[in-house]
Amino acid sequence: MAEQQLGVLKALDVAKTQLYHFTAIVIAGMGFFTDAYDLFCVSLVTKLLGRIYYFDPTSPKPGSLPPHVAAAVNGVALCGTLSGQLFFGWLGDKLGRKKVYGLTLVMMILCSVASGLSFGHEAKGVMTTLCFFRFWLGFGIGGDYPLSATIMSEYANKKTRGAFIAAVFAMQGVGILAGGFVALAVSSIFDKKFPAPTYEVNRALSTPPQVDYIWRIIVMFGALPAALTYYWRMKMPETARYTALVAKNIKQATADMSKVLQTDIELEERVEDNVKDPRQNYGLFSKEFLRRHGLHLLGTTSTWFLLDIAFYSQNLFQKDIFSAIGWIPKAATMNATHEVFRIARAQTLIALCSTVPGYWFTVAFIDIIGRFVIQLMGFFMMTVFMFAIAFPYNHWIQPDNRIGFVIMYSLTFFFANFGPNATTFIVPAEIFPARLRSTCHGISAAAGKAGAIVGAFGFLYAAQSQDKAKVDAGYPPGIGVKNSLIMLGVLNFIGMLFTFLVPEPKGKSLEELSGEAEVSHDEK
Repeated sequence: MAEQQLGVLKALDVAKTQLYHFTAIVIAGMGFFTDAYDLFCVSLVTKLLGRIYYFDPTSPKPGSLPPHVAAAVNGVALCGTLSGQLFFGWLGDKLGRKKVYGLTLVMMILCSVASGLSFGHEAKGVMTTLCFFRFWLGFGIGGDYPLSATIMSEYANKKTRGAFIAAVFAMQGVGILAGGFVALAVSSIFDKKFPAPTYEVNRALSTPPQVDYIWRIIVMFGALPAALTYYWRMKMPETARYTALVAKNIKQATADMSKVLQTDIELEERVEDNVKDPRQNYGLFSKEFLRRHGLHLLGTTSTWFLLDIAFYSQNLFQKDIFSAIGWIPKAATMNATHEVFRIARAQTLIALCSTVPGYWFTVAFIDIIGRFVIQLMGFFMMTVFMFAIAFPYNHWIQPDNRIGFVIMYSLTFFFANFGPNATTFIVPAEIFPARLRSTCHGISAAAGKAGAIVGAFGFLYAAQSQDKAKVDAGYPPGIGVKNSLIMLGVLNFIGMLFTFLVPEPKGKSLEELSGEAEVSHDEK
């Protein structure tokens, strides 16, 4: 087989890093900003919703969301995301990346705003509208996963492609911090304007009616950055790889990229046969796909699934940690506004110390040490730290050892982000052929979200204490936090084994990776 690549794609592969690369990162990254902002801020807001809508004047504790409502508010967005990843992933290969890209953004903006508006003042009406719009918000966010990754990988040059896709993903870290800062600012302003006694002092007055605006402002704010990038998203030309390899219009692809790269690219006619080669037209369910990419797809779906179980179950022991360190006092000793402030502060500090640096370590090192090494090392370290927290769990929750506990916890999630959380997003956008790239990325991402649902809900029940007296209200007894952590450690180890199915894309062109540059000698 001789390797032959279109001139326009070669020009992209060897292009110097230019302004348009950074513009693409910001435009593609805004979807992830909104995604992380939204997932993050709802955890800040659920406590407040409980106080406002499930207030019981006879209870010594402030109101909290019943388990099924809490599960719905958190879960519908994940279910929406999973559906969106599959649907828009497929659509992105059918209609083109650009057409679908504007649609997902509009959905995210409208649903972000709508989830802050609600019908009626009753708990049922508010929760129903919140859940309805959060599902569709998730659906739009889901579409952003395969499209952002695919667009960035198809625009990037081969030397720094990993870092560019990782930078798009790292916008999640920026979204997390923005969510924290907005919540801190809004709660501080409301606290100054509408001071209130703590719950212990006066149950009814500890939640002044004005705090109903706090959660709405926080939730709606996520739409703003996304709306600002809409114009630029619409101005981006379709990626050259889609136009040339899928739409088979090499002329258009060459013209588009000449504008973007601001150089003249020669138009080649002789390679048209390669683009129209019938052997390159196998479908997703064909034997040829199974032979070439079957194991790759198993590798990308299984590793993302296993990683997200661990990644989304982190919230389980977050509250143990925060209470243990004394960052968040008992709910009854605070009013509603203070509680939002305290939770936002704690989560923002954890994000600043562990989550956010992890993303940027990936950006810095991915094109030096490669995806495979980062993913393998990340899973290995997560396994080690999960076990190190789990086995002496009773030791860590003693007040004297709490600093060690926070360090161990932070390191686990540092290595998730400087590890499989980033690489599972990057690799599926590189190793599949152009006409199935967005679909395969969507399938991999949806497997990840299925893992997230298992992590966020399966473990919510599993982590309940075995002792009936210590179980959270409304839950059956589980296997306890310690055993849950041991299980998570085992899952991370299995993720490490599945990593061996995934090839290393570092330094290769996308066509070389997907086999689209192959033309046999008898045709030449």
